[in-house]
Order: sequence, then C-alpha cells, then structure tokens
Amino acid sequence: MGAMFRSEEMALCQLFIQPEAAYTSVSELGEAGTVQFRDLNPDVNAFQRKFVNEVRRCDEMERKLRYIEAEVHKDKVHIPSVKDMPRAPNPREIIDLEAHLEKTENEILELSHNAINLKQNYLELTELKHVLEKTEAFFLAQEESGMDSLTKSLMSDETGQQAANRGRLGFVAGVVQRERVPAFERMLWRISRGNVFLRRAELDKPLEDPTSGNEIYKTVFVAFFQGEQLKSRIKKVCTGFHASLYPCPPSNSERQDMVKGVRTRLEDLNMVLNQTRDHRQRVLVSVAKELQSWSIMVRKMKAIYHTLNLFNMDVTQKCLIGECWVPTSDLPNVQKALADGSNACGSSIPSFLNCIETDEVPPTFNRTNRFTRGFQTLIDAYGVASYRECNPALYTIITFPFLFAVMFGDLGHGSIMAMFGLWMVVKEVSLAEKKSNNEIWNIFFAGRYIILLMGLFSMYTGLVYNDIFSKSMNIFGSTWYIPYDNETLENNAALTLDPKHSYVNAPYFIGIDPIWQSADNKIIFLNSYKMKLSIIFGVVHMIFGVCMSVVNYNFFKRRYSIILEFLPQVVFLCLLFLYMVFMMFFKWLAYSTFSTDEAYKQGCAPSVLILFINMMLFSSNEPESGCKEFMFDGQGLVQRVFVLVSLACIPVMLLGKPLYLLATKKKKHEKPEQSNGNVNHGIEMQEQTDISEAAPPKKVESHDHEEEEFSEIMIHQAIHTIEYVLSTISHTASYLRLWALSLAHAELSEVLWSMVLAMGLKTDGYVGAIKLYVAFCFWALFTLAILVMMEGLSAFLHTLRLHWVEFMSKFYSGLGYVFQPFCFKTILEQDEKDD
Repeated sequence: MGAMFRSEEMALCQLFIQPEAAYTSVSELGEAGTVQFRDLNPDVNAFQRKFVNEVRRCDEMERKLRYIEAEVHKDKVHIPSVKDMPRAPNPREIIDLEAHLEKTENEILELSHNAINLKQNYLELTELKHVLEKTEAFFLAQEESGMDSLTKSLMSDETGQQAANRGRLGFVAGVVQRERVPAFERMLWRISRGNVFLRRAELDKPLEDPTSGNEIYKTVFVAFFQGEQLKSRIKKVCTGFHASLYPCPPSNSERQDMVKGVRTRLEDLNMVLNQTRDHRQRVLVSVAKELQSWSIMVRKMKAIYHTLNLFNMDVTQKCLIGECWVPTSDLPNVQKALADGSNACGSSIPSFLNCIETDEVPPTFNRTNRFTRGFQTLIDAYGVASYRECNPALYTIITFPFLFAVMFGDLGHGSIMAMFGLWMVVKEVSLAEKKSNNEIWNIFFAGRYIILLMGLFSMYTGLVYNDIFSKSMNIFGSTWYIPYDNETLENNAALTLDPKHSYVNAPYFIGIDPIWQSADNKIIFLNSYKMKLSIIFGVVHMIFGVCMSVVNYNFFKRRYSIILEFLPQVVFLCLLFLYMVFMMFFKWLAYSTFSTDEAYKQGCAPSVLILFINMMLFSSNEPESGCKEFMFDGQGLVQRVFVLVSLACIPVMLLGKPLYLLATKKKKHEKPEQSNGNVNHGIEMQEQTDISEAAPPKKVESHDHEEEEFSEIMIHQAIHTIEYVLSTISHTASYLRLWALSLAHAELSEVLWSMVLAMGLKTDGYVGAIKLYVAFCFWALFTLAILVMMEGLSAFLHTLRLHWVEFMSKFYSGLGYVFQPFCFKTILEQDEKDD
C-alpha cells in the first residue's frame, strides 16, 4: 500500500541489442511487461521502416486466421480457450507456422469450393425433381379437364393443316423465387398480350442457398405458349428474373423415367455431401483446437516487429539501439529478460542496458493490484498524476466509501450493496473468465471492491443513523422515558417530552436514539444534526487536502511554498471554517437543559450560522434576556482577530511567491537530453553500464512557473489566490450535499415504506396475505431500482465530485501522462475488446 503514496521512480535507459537477438529479447521484455519504448524514428514513414515486411507477413497471417475463424464459426464449431498462454514463436517456427496456415487455408478453401459446387448441383437436381413432379400434376389435371378447350380458346376458326400446326402448344418449365412471381406474371402477360397460359405451384419446403446457406423459397411454373417467337421472349423474361429453366419431356413415360433418374442422382449426391460435410467438420475441429494459440502467437509476433520498428540502427548496421522508460525497481528484471533473449538465440555478444540522465518528464506509473486498481482508475479519470506527485488514491480508499456512506446511510440498503459487491469479489475469477461484452456489467465488475466498501461503510452509517429501511432499532434501550400516565396519553394526540424530566442525561450507546423515529420534530432534529456533520466532514477533508500540498512542496524542493502558500492557506481555512466547526462542538458540549448557569440552558444557545455571519460582517445581535450573545467570554475579540489575520493572509498568498522568485531570480537550467538517435551518445559517452551502480535519473521538478516572466507569474498567482479564497466558501457549502442527499434518501425510504409496504400490513386473513405479497414485490422492486440503483448512482457521482473538486484541487495538479509498458497481456486484452 505504501507504493501508492507516490508514483514509481522511473529511469530512461538505452538498450543495445544485436540484430540476431533483437526478436527474442523484445519477446522476453513483452512477457515481463515493464518497459515503455520510445520512438527513435519519428520522422520515418511507417512503410519505410526496417521491419515493415515482417509486419506485412503478420498481417497476412492474421487475414488467414480471420478467414479460418469465420469458417469455424460458420459451422458452429466450439473454439476452446487457451489454458497456458503460448510464447511468441522463434524465427524458425515462424516459417513453419506460416506454411501451416497457408496449407490450412487452402484446404478449407478447397473444401468450401467443393461443398458449394456439390450444393449447387444438389440444388439444381432438387429443383428439377420438383419441376418434373409439379408439371406431372399439371398435365394430369389438364388431361382430366380436356386439352381441347384450351386449344380451341387459343386457336382461330381456321381449318386444315395450317390450323393444326398453329394449334400445337409449346411450354417451358422452371423455378423462380417466390417474391418475384407477381412481377414475373405481369411481364409475361405484357410481352404476350395475354397469349401465355401460366401454371404455378409453390414449394412446401425452403431450399438452401449454396453460397450463403440462407433459406430461399421458390415456385415451380409452367408457361404454355404458341410459336417460336413467343418462346424466345419468354426465355428472355426468365433470364431477367433469374428464373431457372429445366428440360421437361412432353410424354408421361419419359417424365417418369427422368424423375427416377433424378432421384437416384440425388441420393448419390446426398451421400457425397454428407461425407464432405463430415470431412470438413473433422478438419475444422482439429483446426479449432490450435486456432486460439495461433492467434496469440501471431499477435505477439506483430507486436514485437512493431516495437522493433521503434529502434534505431547504428552506423555500422551491427547493433539495434532503443530507448525506454523503466521503473527503477524493475531494472534487474529487464536485465534478466535481455540476458534470456540473448541466450535463447545463442548470441555470443550479450545485450545490455545503460541508464542515462534526462530532464524530460518521465511517465507516471502507480503499481496497483486487484483491490486498489478501481480507486486508482477514479483518480486517473480526473487526470494522471504528475511524475512523483502525491497520489490521492491511497486516501480515497477510505474517504470515498465513507463520504458515499454519509449520503447513503441505511443498514438495509447498505447490506444489499455489500452483498452484491461481496458476491462479485468471491466469484471474481469465474466472472472474469466469462469476458462479458456488456459495458454496464464491466463497469460494475471493475469497481467490485469499491461497491463492497461502499456497502460496508453504508451499513456503519446506517447503524449510526439508526436507520434500516426507514425503521429504527432499539438495540440498547432508549435513554428517554415517558413521564405521563395512561389517561394523559389516551387524551392527547401529541405530547412534548421535556429533557429535564424525560431524559436520563446519558446518550444512546451508538448513533441516534430510536425515540426520534416517532417524534414529530424528527426532520427538524435530523436536519440540524446532518447539516452540522456535513460541514465538519467537509472542513476536515479540505484541511487534509491543503496539508497534503506540504508533501509535494517538500519533495520537489519548493520549500518556500510551504511558508508563502501553505501556511497562509491553512491559517485562512482554520481561522474561519475550522473555528466554525469548533463553535458547533462547543455548542453541543456547553449548552444543556441540566446546566446550572442560566446563560447555558436550553433556549439560550446561539445560532452558529448567525454568529459566523456576524463575525464576517463585524456586527452583533441583541440576545434574549438572561442569555449571552457569545458562547464564551472574549469571543467577540477572538473573532475579530481571526478575521483580520485571515484577511492578512490574502496578500501573502497573492504577493509572497512572485516577490520571492523575483528577489532570488531563481531559474531552472535545462540539461540537453541524451538520445541514441545518434550513436555518438552511446557507450563511448556513458561509462556506467552496471545497473547496481547506475545513477537514478535526475529528480524532475513538478509543474511550476519559475521560468515564466514576473507578470505571468503574478497573473497566475492572482488567479490562484482568488480561486482559493472563493473556493473555501463555495467548497464548504458544497459539502452540504452530504446532508441533502442523506435527508432525501431517508425520506424516500420512509415514503416507500408508508405508501407501498404498509398498505399490505393493514389487512388480516388470506386477503391480507395476498395484499402483503403484492405490496412486498412492488416495495422490493422500487427499493432496488430507486433507492439502491438510482440513489446509489447519485451518491456515487456526488462523492466523485467532492473528491475531484473540493479535495484534490487543494494539492493535486494531474498533469502527467500514464506509463504504458510493452506488455503482451495488455495487448491481447485490448485486441479482445476491439474484437
């Protein structure tokens, strides 16, 4: 947890790798995932880099893998997941993998083409069978009704041989897609002027498209006509509508023989199709077992060659030089990875690492685990911390769920949230393996530890509020008692309990006394209580944020800012707003109905808000008789001194730092950064090559304004001072959202209980049981949807704002850039998200 206090110390290193060991060395570094490479060829086009051909080979292998995967999914073959992550193949294995992928692709292509051709033949034979069977039915029906009537209707009154020749009818038979039949009929009618007799019948079962595998519905048709010219027109129309024409013999016996032959061919073809399908299935199943491993290896290969393109070749063309950022604690691991890479390829010359000094701002790397990653993500969403800046995530682990719980305080609702978070934490391994694409679920799962802590803290604040689903628990016994007799209680709807006679002068063991649940002035009491709590927590939270700036000032050697910025800021905040918190506690402790001093009895306690306003305006109010205007003697003088000192802090914040910088004329001299873009900055210029002796990089100053002109420093400081002075007021008021959301949550919970669940508790018997069941269902639904989900999301967003604006703005700049190491695990996870 201490590693989260500030980001890891980074070192800029040079890598000197022999070309034959470059691939294996970068592969080892990718497995380690501790190095962020820099591009030493920023001006070189991506297509002109040294390893562009290797990248293209990887792209081609990825294309083949995508095709194979598509064919596997097309046949609904399961692709097993990889248990042991394969390493990147060595250069010799790459050639074998490439040849194997080529062979597999060609085999699947050949199987696909053969299957398409067989399915096309099967489709044509099936259509021919249907045409023969349907036309047979047409002719039988025509023979029964008599062919003479059709002939007479189409022939003129001519007689003789000429009339007989004209009376002969030709026909064409085929199939056409069902949705094209109406347009097909209209077109035949128009071209023949009504001289075509069309018979059609729809196929009961859909046919399969050989190419796409989709179902297609078709209709068999027979068109009777007279004359060769009309026959030519009909065939052109059939071609235009993509209708398939099939030969159909005119005699019944020939049609029967042809049907038998077609059926025999269909049976043989179906057998061949089944054998082809089984062979294809066996091939795809065997390929599917290795598909995931091949994909991972190709992605790793591509990532390695992309990284090698960031390297620079020295003038002798015998050494690859790279630059990278490395956490200093991981330098031994990087050296070991380079040694393993050199040994893997049998290189006689070892690769080595050289740390160099630089004035460039390093990337920010906060080492996290499963528990802290979610909290760090909340901070990084505001802005990545500047290098070595104090990290707020460490404190957010406690303050975030606590402030959330102040707004969401309910023992029942908190337990629901805690159980949901606990379920995700306990089942995190199995849930993570499912790799859901649901974005909302992924957000919940990534914040499972945050949800768990928010639920647990909400249970605690619910216990303090004595609130469980809007009801109180009398666990330790109320410290109030009723001094009235039964007759008085029966004759009065409401009675006042005087603390002097009804209170034992001892607080409830923990939290709020359960008697307030039935009090008429419950909301008035809770308003005052929660409002003061929110101001107390807010002021403490802001003071803690201001104090954290001291850690940054001290670390970055800007100790003058402790005197000229921190001290006036914390004095201003404490003398005004911490003093207001002090008055709240003093009022709680000093004023009591059991006090012997009349000035400190009930009814004489002054309003803290009125006292604070009078303090700022240097005004006063006339107290009631027997009471005092102030809480203690000399308070008026103390308040005037506090205000004057606070006002005196403003010019110190405004002018202190600019005048100091002007007087000392402090300037920051930049040292030119060494880069191995030129080999002259290589080994000859750097004597230290041993990691244990390598000096850490020069401490980088945080973002400051010491190099700017005095006028710019003055403008910036004026903006900063005005923002701080005004924000102390606005931010303090902003913490009142703790009170507002807590009150709204409690009231919504009470409304749901009284207007939904209570309706089911008013009736006895079987009807009451049914009403209670229905009422409970609606109450549970609204509780989960409104109070847990919507109110929880609202409280989460308000808590996030309090941390980003009110807390972190006091010390956090967030001007860094994140450390993005070359890591195979991260690359593969990102590829899965993109897919």
